[in-house]
Amino acid sequence: MGTGSVVKGGTAAEAAGSTARAAARDAEPAKAAARADSAVRAKGAAPTAPCRGTPRPRADALRNRERIIAAARELFVEFGPDVALDDVARRAGVGNATLYRNFPDRAALTHEVVLAVTSRTTLRAEEAEAAEADPFAALSRFVHAAADERIGALCPMLSGVFDRDHPDLLAERGRLEEAVEGLVARAQSAGRLRTDIAVGDVLVALSQLTRPLPGIACQGIDRFTHRHLQLFLDGLETPARSELPGSAATLEDLRRS
Repeated sequence: MGTGSVVKGGTAAEAAGSTARAAARDAEPAKAAARADSAVRAKGAAPTAPCRGTPRPRADALRNRERIIAAARELFVEFGPDVALDDVARRAGVGNATLYRNFPDRAALTHEVVLAVTSRTTLRAEEAEAAEADPFAALSRFVHAAADERIGALCPMLSGVFDRDHPDLLAERGRLEEAVEGLVARAQSAGRLRTDIAVGDVLVALSQLTRPLPGIACQGIDRFTHRHLQLFLDGLETPARSELPGSAATLEDLRRS
C-alpha cells in the first residue's frame, strides 16, 4: 500500500471519529433533560414543561393594584404612613383580600407608593423642561405638577422602618434629583432664579406646602395648595426682595437630616 493510501485512510478515520464525538456532544443536552425528567417522575411529580414566559396579569388585576397605590398615596398625605390598611382598601374600592394579595404588608405597600410618586414626579420634571422655553416657567410648571402628584406623600416615608436605601428607590431618587437639579441650574444660569437657594430648598418647600399636618382632616385643603405654591415661586424670582437667613439647602443636607 502506498503512502497516499495510508494518508487517505487515516484522514477518513479521523473525520469519522470527529463526527461521532460531535454527535455525542450534541446529544448531551437531550440526555441531561431526559435524566432530569426521570428524576422528577421518580419523586412523583410531573416533568418540567418548557418555559413559555410568565403570564401577564389581567387588566382588572392591574387596575386594582393601581387603585390601591393611588388610595394609599392620598391617605399617606392626609394622615401619615400609619393609616389603617383597611381604610386604604376602602378608599380604593377593593376588598382587604385584594389589598393583601397585592401587598402582603405595610412595608411592601409603602415601598410601591414611594416608588410610584418618585417616578411620576420625575416624569413631570422632564415634561416641564420639554414644554417650556423659559427656564423659570419650566421650574414653575414642575412645582405645580409635583403637587398634583402628591409629592408630600414622600415626606412621612423618611422615618420609621422604611428602607430608604432599597436599590429601586435609590435609582428613582437619583433620577428625580438629577431632573430637579437641572431645572434649578438652568433657571439660575438664565438669571431668572435667585442664586441664594438650592435644589433642596425647592424640594423641602414642595413637601411642606403639599400636605396638611398628619392626623388632621383638613377638608378642602387642596384648594389652597397651588395659591401657596405660587407665592413661594414668586419669592424665588429675581431680583431677590429679601436676604434669606441661613444657607441654601442642598441634596446632601436633605440626606443628612
